[in-house]
Amino acid sequence: QVQLMESGGGLVQAGGSLRLSCAASGRGFSNYPMAWFRQAPGKEREFVAAISSIGGSTVYANSVKGRFTISRDNAKNTLYLQMNSLKPEDTAVYACAKARTTLPRISAYEYDAWGQGTQVTVSS
Repeated sequence: QVQLMESGGGLVQAGGSLRLSCAASGRGFSNYPMAWFRQAPGKEREFVAAISSIGGSTVYANSVKGRFTISRDNAKNTLYLQMNSLKPEDTAVYACAKARTTLPRISAYEYDAWGQGTQVTVSS
């Protein structure tokens, strides 16, 4: 019942920053953990970050710890990913997802609603 749509992607030079947004429509956004995943051309989808239903708990992939911050504003039905110190290897399509579980998970199989993704390209 929840539909998701990402925005905020674009082209940025290495070392720069972007903030991605994920707008949710429908019912139940605030009741579930949310996450960001990414997929680069020719590579498998990988977990980026997840956040609990009210934002009290977060988990990050080791590759983005200290550089990315996941947050949410349940009053606005929106999930965010602040990306700093971007590297060329961060280039990928970034998608947001809603979990089917009560706690944040890193497996894509634990998420039952997905956005279509937004392209992030980091140049060197």
